[in-house]
Amino acid sequence: MTDITPLRATSEKRQSVRALRLGRRLRLAGLEAADLHQAEAITTSPLILRLGGGGIAALLPYGTVVLIGVSQGEEEAFLQKLGDRVESRLDAPVIVASEISIGTSEGISGDIITIRDLSPARLVAVADALAKNVALAFEEEEVRNVLEALEPIASDLASSGQLPWKRRRMLRTVGHALLTHHRLLERVEVEERPELPNDGETGRLHDRLAEAYHFKKRAKALSRKLDAVEVMMTALTELIDAQRGIRLETMIVLLIMLEISVYLYDLFLRPG
Repeated sequence: MTDITPLRATSEKRQSVRALRLGRRLRLAGLEAADLHQAEAITTSPLILRLGGGGIAALLPYGTVVLIGVSQGEEEAFLQKLGDRVESRLDAPVIVASEISIGTSEGISGDIITIRDLSPARLVAVADALAKNVALAFEEEEVRNVLEALEPIASDLASSGQLPWKRRRMLRTVGHALLTHHRLLERVEVEERPELPNDGETGRLHDRLAEAYHFKKRAKALSRKLDAVEVMMTALTELIDAQRGIRLETMIVLLIMLEISVYLYDLFLRPG
């Protein structure tokens, strides 16, 4: 059962939070706060910056940025400055929005995270949890898309016992599934804790967030689905290879029959 801490209802200051999965990787080597206009480094591992407008940006190497209290215009400008540091950029970023509330007790209720202050340690705990949450959301969507693409092939195979005739489309689906499976093998280790002070409070805060976002349960479910995708891919590739072998053998038999027919024609039927 998730430990839900009640929120103080009226006078708490709230700030919007957006976790964005931008691509496969975010190259942070050599990136300095000075490279991002009017940004000041709060921590370096992970890299957390205070932006010129007062908002906060956390940059995670697995292609994710967490923005706290950042206006839409400042967000667009900041993401544009990251430029080509985003590797294998997604066509559309995966975004999970929530809120941070400053209060006397710490916990999470729905999409609202309550913390005592915006100290560097708490920022690390919150940014790490939110970044892993959106990373999981991205991976879950990727696996869902692969399973949906493979489902018609599996259904046709189950009902007719044969692979679909649209071979090129099937091969594109298989290729996409293989690529996605390979990409997700480099998954974010969501069960790992970031480096936090030994005061116990920030560690417990991170644990509450990890439990509220069901990191362990979702990671196990994702692993099972990836195993299922791998089994399906292995079976399909073996069937495709077998089908190719049967077609090749059939062509060889037909060529032999054609050669025998020509020989018999020359032997018995050709005039003269």
